[in-house]
Amino acid sequence: MSDDHPHAAIARRLKRANGHLESIVEMIERGRPRAQIAQQLQAVESAIESAKKALIHDHIGHSLEATLRASGPKGRAVLRDFRLIAKYL
Repeated sequence: MSDDHPHAAIARRLKRANGHLESIVEMIERGRPRAQIAQQLQAVESAIESAKKALIHDHIGHSLEATLRASGPKGRAVLRDFRLIAKYL
């Protein structure tokens, strides 16, 4: 996937999270303190959640926007409301 692909940044985030997860497995196998492991797991969860939000907002911005804008003022109002609520995902 090239850097100009729309989801390249999301793929990079997930690759970093994957590398982090592999490190956590090693931490578990080495018997590292549970609090450290839990902290690292939280970081991976946050990274994955961030990637998910970026993907959803990208979809809203590209796929839905063209369709809803084409339907006129009502479509633009729906898009505005959808974007407003989507930030709480």
